[in-house]
Amino acid sequence: MAITPLKILQDHNLRVTSCRQEVLKTFIDKDSALSHADLENVLKNDFDRVTLYRTLKTFLEKDLIHKVLDDSGATKYALCSHDHSKGSHHHDHDHVHFKCEKCGKTICLEDSTLPLVKLPEGFVNKEANLLIQGICNKCN
Repeated sequence: MAITPLKILQDHNLRVTSCRQEVLKTFIDKDSALSHADLENVLKNDFDRVTLYRTLKTFLEKDLIHKVLDDSGATKYALCSHDHSKGSHHHDHDHVHFKCEKCGKTICLEDSTLPLVKLPEGFVNKEANLLIQGICNKCN
Protein backbone atom coordinates (compact mmCIF):
# COMPACT_ATOMS: atom_id res chain seq x y z
CA MET A 1 0.00 0.00 0.00
CA ALA A 2 1.37 3.39 -0.99
CA ILE A 3 2.06 5.92 1.71
CA THR A 4 -0.17 8.99 1.40
CA PRO A 5 -0.07 12.36 3.16
CA LEU A 6 -3.66 11.89 4.32
CA LYS A 7 -2.86 8.52 5.92
CA ILE A 8 0.23 9.91 7.65
CA LEU A 9 -1.75 12.82 9.13
CA GLN A 10 -4.56 10.52 10.25
CA ASP A 11 -2.12 8.03 11.82
CA HIS A 12 -0.60 10.89 13.82
CA ASN A 13 -3.95 12.39 14.84
CA LEU A 14 -3.15 15.67 13.12
CA ARG A 15 -5.65 18.03 11.59
CA VAL A 16 -5.61 17.68 7.82
CA THR A 17 -4.70 20.96 6.11
CA SER A 18 -3.65 21.65 2.55
CA CYS A 19 -0.23 22.87 3.71
CA ARG A 20 0.46 19.74 5.77
CA GLN A 21 -0.61 17.52 2.89
CA GLU A 22 1.53 19.41 0.36
CA VAL A 23 4.62 19.41 2.61
CA LEU A 24 4.29 15.66 3.16
CA LYS A 25 3.70 15.11 -0.57
CA THR A 26 6.88 17.05 -1.32
CA PHE A 27 8.90 14.90 1.11
CA ILE A 28 7.47 11.73 -0.44
CA ASP A 29 8.04 12.93 -4.02
CA LYS A 30 11.61 14.17 -3.43
CA ASP A 31 12.59 11.12 -1.33
CA SER A 32 15.46 13.03 0.28
CA ALA A 33 16.14 15.48 3.08
CA LEU A 34 14.78 18.98 2.47
CA SER A 35 15.47 22.36 4.05
CA HIS A 36 12.90 25.04 4.80
CA ALA A 37 14.25 26.89 1.74
CA ASP A 38 13.79 23.78 -0.44
CA LEU A 39 10.14 23.60 0.62
CA GLU A 40 9.72 27.34 0.04
CA ASN A 41 11.05 26.97 -3.51
CA VAL A 42 8.55 24.21 -4.28
CA LEU A 43 5.54 25.62 -2.40
CA LYS A 44 6.14 29.39 -2.40
CA ASN A 45 3.12 30.12 -4.56
CA ASP A 46 0.78 28.30 -2.17
CA PHE A 47 2.08 28.93 1.38
CA ASP A 48 4.08 31.62 3.14
CA ARG A 49 7.33 30.89 4.95
CA VAL A 50 5.81 31.19 8.45
CA THR A 51 3.15 28.58 7.64
CA LEU A 52 5.86 26.25 6.32
CA TYR A 53 7.98 26.84 9.42
CA ARG A 54 5.06 26.06 11.74
CA THR A 55 4.25 22.94 9.74
CA LEU A 56 7.85 21.70 10.07
CA LYS A 57 7.81 22.46 13.81
CA THR A 58 4.58 20.48 14.26
CA PHE A 59 5.95 17.58 12.24
CA LEU A 60 9.11 17.52 14.38
CA GLU A 61 7.06 17.55 17.59
CA LYS A 62 4.81 14.75 16.30
CA ASP A 63 7.78 12.67 15.14
CA LEU A 64 6.85 12.71 11.44
CA ILE A 65 10.20 14.17 10.42
CA HIS A 66 13.64 14.39 11.95
CA LYS A 67 16.57 16.75 11.56
CA VAL A 68 19.34 15.61 9.26
CA LEU A 69 23.03 16.36 9.52
CA ASP A 70 24.29 18.02 6.36
CA ASP A 71 27.50 19.85 5.52
CA SER A 72 25.66 22.71 3.78
CA GLY A 73 24.97 24.59 7.03
CA ALA A 74 21.21 24.56 6.44
CA THR A 75 18.99 22.52 8.69
CA LYS A 76 17.43 19.76 6.67
CA TYR A 77 14.58 17.43 7.54
CA ALA A 78 13.67 13.94 6.41
CA LEU A 79 10.40 12.05 6.57
CA CYS A 80 10.51 9.30 9.17
CA SER A 81 10.05 5.86 7.75
CA HIS A 82 8.56 4.16 10.82
CA ASP A 83 4.93 3.17 11.17
CA HIS A 84 3.00 4.85 13.99
CA SER A 85 -0.28 3.18 13.21
CA LYS A 86 0.47 0.44 15.72
CA GLY A 87 0.49 2.89 18.63
CA SER A 88 4.23 3.25 19.25
CA HIS A 89 5.20 6.91 19.02
CA HIS A 90 8.87 6.72 19.96
CA HIS A 91 11.83 5.65 17.93
CA ASP A 92 15.47 6.43 17.42
CA HIS A 93 16.68 8.89 14.78
CA ASP A 94 20.29 7.80 15.22
CA HIS A 95 21.06 6.40 11.80
CA VAL A 96 23.45 7.08 8.93
CA HIS A 97 22.82 9.76 6.31
CA PHE A 98 24.36 9.82 2.85
CA LYS A 99 24.98 12.97 0.80
CA CYS A 100 25.64 12.66 -2.92
CA GLU A 101 28.41 14.92 -4.18
CA LYS A 102 26.86 15.07 -7.65
CA CYS A 103 23.11 15.66 -7.14
CA GLY A 104 23.37 17.09 -3.61
CA LYS A 105 20.61 14.89 -2.18
CA THR A 106 20.89 13.74 1.42
CA ILE A 107 19.10 10.49 2.18
CA CYS A 108 18.54 8.38 5.29
CA LEU A 109 20.16 4.97 5.37
CA GLU A 110 17.75 3.44 7.88
CA ASP A 111 19.31 -0.02 7.73
CA SER A 112 22.82 1.26 8.50
CA THR A 113 23.53 1.55 12.19
CA LEU A 114 25.84 3.94 13.97
CA PRO A 115 28.83 2.57 15.83
CA LEU A 116 28.48 2.55 19.60
CA VAL A 117 30.59 5.33 21.09
CA LYS A 118 31.45 5.11 24.76
CA LEU A 119 31.33 8.61 26.20
CA PRO A 120 33.46 9.75 29.14
CA GLU A 121 31.79 9.74 32.55
CA GLY A 122 29.43 12.68 33.03
CA PHE A 123 28.73 13.10 29.31
CA VAL A 124 25.14 12.58 28.13
CA ASN A 125 24.30 11.62 24.54
CA LYS A 126 21.34 13.58 23.17
CA GLU A 127 21.77 12.80 19.48
CA ALA A 128 24.26 11.03 17.23
CA ASN A 129 24.84 11.66 13.53
CA LEU A 130 26.99 10.17 10.84
CA LEU A 131 27.18 11.67 7.36
CA ILE A 132 28.78 9.71 4.56
CA GLN A 133 29.57 11.64 1.39
CA GLY A 134 30.05 10.09 -2.01
CA ILE A 135 28.12 9.28 -5.18
CA CYS A 136 24.57 7.89 -4.90
CA ASN A 137 23.29 4.93 -6.91
CA LYS A 138 21.40 7.19 -9.33
CA CYS A 139 24.43 9.35 -10.15
CA ASN A 140 26.97 6.52 -10.25
